[in-house]
Amino acid sequence: MRRLGLVCLLLVGGCSRGGPSKAVDAAQSGAPAKLTLAPVAQEAVGFDRNEYPGDDLMAAMHGTFAFAGYWLTNPPGESANAWVGKREALKQQGWGFLLLANGKLEAEILKAGKKGTAASDLGRKDAATAIAAAKSEGFPKGAIVFLDQEEGGRLTDVQAGYLLGWTEAVAASDYKPGVYASGQPVEDDPGVWIDTVQDIRGRVKKGGLHEVAIFDAQDACPPAPGCTVNAKPLTEAGEPDVVAWQYSQSPRRPEITKSCGKTYAADGNCYAPGFSKVFLDMDAAKTSDPSGGR
Repeated sequence: MRRLGLVCLLLVGGCSRGGPSKAVDAAQSGAPAKLTLAPVAQEAVGFDRNEYPGDDLMAAMHGTFAFAGYWLTNPPGESANAWVGKREALKQQGWGFLLLANGKLEAEILKAGKKGTAASDLGRKDAATAIAAAKSEGFPKGAIVFLDQEEGGRLTDVQAGYLLGWTEAVAASDYKPGVYASGQPVEDDPGVWIDTVQDIRGRVKKGGLHEVAIFDAQDACPPAPGCTVNAKPLTEAGEPDVVAWQYSQSPRRPEITKSCGKTYAADGNCYAPGFSKVFLDMDAAKTSDPSGGR
């Protein structure tokens, strides 16, 4: 994949060794861990998953969660997007939104390059698709759209070209650019550690580019609390000034979640409290509408 000592596909639907994690209601291999609600939430708590749970489940889950990840494009590994057309119903239910758009893997960017499409041009093309979807779904001007950057570690040149082409195209539209990326440190060179969020911010600053909002994927315990709706403050995520923090993934990564493993179900997934077949990723944000999508 790349020269990093530790590389993992960080999917908004979870980190999968065998490919994208398809978030669908499936039989559990064990009983879900018991989760308790915090009496006073210091941060707004939400979730994201590839598969839309259904209108009735969403209404019921709003008693636990303030916002939901809302896919504007097909989620990773999916050939369709079940979230399409659900904005108005969710808005009426009181949900806030975390707008998500699937990004390309390095192999896909390289494949397009062999056919004559530059990485930055591919990024701009995908940005146009996400922008059109945001408009079609009725999301207001100024809403933040987060690119799902699935591969962790320092970006290669083609990955950076794609990502920055995407973010600059969104910045030039009616919407604001954001990126979902890994805040998990990996060894870049002997004794030199980097995470994807740091790398992206460095490139944006060096290039004098538009500000990019960050949705930080950091499920290592600590700092993450594990599969619980008792979210920690965003300041504990390990990255300064993030808009949202994905602190729990389904399935969990055993190597970095040992100290909070008991908060997950026996099958390794994180389940919504009271909804034993709905596995998901848990997120915290500064507000109940982190993308400003209401």
